[in-house]
Amino acid sequence: MARRTRRAAGLGLPCLGLPWLGLPWLGLALLPWAVPPAAAPPGGCPSACYCVATPELVQCRYESLDEPPRELPTSVHNLSISGSNLSVLHRAAFAPRPLPDLRLLRLHHDNIQTIEDMALQGLPALRTLDLSHNPLRSVAPGAFSGVPLLRTLQLNRALLAAPLEEQLALALRNLSLHRLELEGNELRALPVSLLPAGLEELDLRNNSLQRLTSTELLSLEAPGLRGLRVSLGSNPLHCDCSLRPLLSWLRSSASRVQDARSLQCSKPTSLRGTAVLRLRPEGLGCAADEGGEAGQLETASYVFFGIVLALIGIVFLMVLYLNRRGIKRWLHNLREACRDQMEGYHYRYEQDADPRRTSAVDTPGL
Repeated sequence: MARRTRRAAGLGLPCLGLPWLGLPWLGLALLPWAVPPAAAPPGGCPSACYCVATPELVQCRYESLDEPPRELPTSVHNLSISGSNLSVLHRAAFAPRPLPDLRLLRLHHDNIQTIEDMALQGLPALRTLDLSHNPLRSVAPGAFSGVPLLRTLQLNRALLAAPLEEQLALALRNLSLHRLELEGNELRALPVSLLPAGLEELDLRNNSLQRLTSTELLSLEAPGLRGLRVSLGSNPLHCDCSLRPLLSWLRSSASRVQDARSLQCSKPTSLRGTAVLRLRPEGLGCAADEGGEAGQLETASYVFFGIVLALIGIVFLMVLYLNRRGIKRWLHNLREACRDQMEGYHYRYEQDADPRRTSAVDTPGL
């Protein structure tokens, strides 16, 4: 009996009124209160982010995030920050904790409006940068300095807030881009200044391109752009005579337009939905109401003719004003001359109407 009591006292907690548990279970139950929580290991996921599978892929979604997190793992390869309020991508934003292995950086839907010089310093291996869906207003000339290996730049729906073609041209001048995405930016012309030599792919889908002029198409034949492949889908193409240069270029260089077979007419109404490659150049008219080149020239000629007539009228009024005294004198003399003439007519009429003169003429012998 004593042996059984000692065994129960050694394995149970009779003094606490608890059932028999055993020491191993007791240790597990009390471990969270006995051991303080360990600090996050160096290079772990930040509190506003989470790592997918491994620390090499990090995604951060936090609306109050106003700067890139600094406690990112140095081994990260792909980093995605979305839905934040970065607003300004400051100089050396990633420099406090460099990410030497980062290859892909996505900063979309982050309300980025300004990119300062050397903003990407500390990312020497970066090859793909996604700035889509940000209301960009200012891009410094050295915004992309420090990322010499950058090959893909995505600016989809990022050029709607302000015209940035000149600023971006300066920022991209020292890069060797292979792919440039400009989808959904309401572009009305080919951004020739944004096409560096060596560019291989250009995405211009879902813009406001109505045509490509002969000059724009000629720029695509420059020595450094002869291998460029373009995407033009979902643009409101006007199938009139102004589309003839693009149609001829498509037929001779169809392999350079990845979605050439899917291009369709938006105007005129009679050709809406028609595949562009099914059209014949000689069948494209130049109706003025469709905004063709001939219609535009006719409208311009009418405007020019109206301006010329207005200038002639202004000159005529100025001449009248400057010679108003001479004109007044001339009108007075003209009126006096007319009055003398009328008095002469009146005198002759009175002479002819005098009955005495009439009777004297009828009886000449009296």
